[in-house]
Amino acid sequence: MFTRRQALITALAAPAILRFGTGTAQAATTLKISHQFPGGSIDKGDFRDRLCRMFAAEVAKRSGGEIAAEVFPDSTLSKTTAQFSAMRKGTLDISLYPLPYAGGELPETNIGLMPGLVSTYDQGLRWKGLPVGKLLTDFLADKGIILLTWIWQAGGVASRAKPVVAPEDVKGLKVRGGSREMDMVLRTAGAEVLSVPSNELYAAMQSGACDAGITSSTSLISFRLEQVSKVLTSGAGTSYWFMLEPLLMSKTVFDKLPKNQQDIIRNVGAELEAFGKKGAQDDDIRVAEVYAKAGARVSMLDAATVGQWRDIARDTAWKDYGAKTPTSANLLKLASDVPV
Repeated sequence: MFTRRQALITALAAPAILRFGTGTAQAATTLKISHQFPGGSIDKGDFRDRLCRMFAAEVAKRSGGEIAAEVFPDSTLSKTTAQFSAMRKGTLDISLYPLPYAGGELPETNIGLMPGLVSTYDQGLRWKGLPVGKLLTDFLADKGIILLTWIWQAGGVASRAKPVVAPEDVKGLKVRGGSREMDMVLRTAGAEVLSVPSNELYAAMQSGACDAGITSSTSLISFRLEQVSKVLTSGAGTSYWFMLEPLLMSKTVFDKLPKNQQDIIRNVGAELEAFGKKGAQDDDIRVAEVYAKAGARVSMLDAATVGQWRDIARDTAWKDYGAKTPTSANLLKLASDVPV
């Protein structure tokens, strides 16, 4: 179990671990971890960046220095959407990556943001121990990706002008949904969709190219969207927008490691899931405070409204996704059976 005490210990060790070639000993294995989110430190900032730094520090500690890692935030090492392909090719080691960003390459990965399919953290995290989780991890492994840490994030809506709560609220607006399937739901509800990664959402909203953006609570905070928004719809409690943003590793790189190092990497990844859940849930609460302080109006989703979005999704996005491939159909069926 990755405890708070361990986190504090690794925090003290982190600066030495994260710098390559500055100590007296050279690590046998060096890993590069990339993500699109703002950088910080092991104990401050976006929890996704912190999780990557905690992972790097802990694997170095448990391996006795045989593994070292460096974190590259803000897509400084690799462009945002290109990170998945880079891992499959073995040119990038690890990324904390929004899974549906890979949907253009592998449509099956869009199960990671299927509107209305997951509505609570517990429901999403149950996937890991159920057939849907095994199918997804086996599918990714077959495509060259190891899933190390299951991280789900609830999402909300930042809007430049009017509240966006129920489906009818998006009519006539330019909205960023975050996945092909979410875009289908938005179009059906009357919106014009904009496809950009969350780290480009601020510029799109600032310029007026986007009226409203749906993204995780953490990204709503970290990308400072309260500066270009007048209204927030919070996903705390329940949401029709839950994204799987796991810590992933190149199977090509993983398979080259000795068994003891593989075990350390897998164990640390799994132990950080509790930290990921807490970080996401804390931000679900904090996002409302941040936006209210900035003068934005804050609205909440309820089960009935989430049900309205789910009804549209079942008739559009779910059907379309399920017809893509046999794996898509199986993933959707298995995920649909997971209780809330």
